[in-house]
Amino acid sequence: MPQIIPIKDLKNTSEISQMCQASDEPVFITKNGYGDMVIMSMKLYEEKMFMLDVYGKLIAAEEQITEGKVLDGDTSLKRIREKYNV
Repeated sequence: MPQIIPIKDLKNTSEISQMCQASDEPVFITKNGYGDMVIMSMKLYEEKMFMLDVYGKLIAAEEQITEGKVLDGDTSLKRIREKYNV
């Protein structure tokens, strides 16, 4: 369940930091009862950005397959072996 806290609680920095480190979800900050910001630990941020990159690459690969931009595996390996004398 997401954690939601009011912006006035941000003055308790060590408590907020512990909350972010302990959670595997972002912490949502509200201002005047409305969503204003989202904070998370660096570890969670890096994990989310990595997965976003992976999903982006998968989408691009699926688009290439749909467009017929595919290569024959055997031919590609043969070219690589010839190029690098492997």
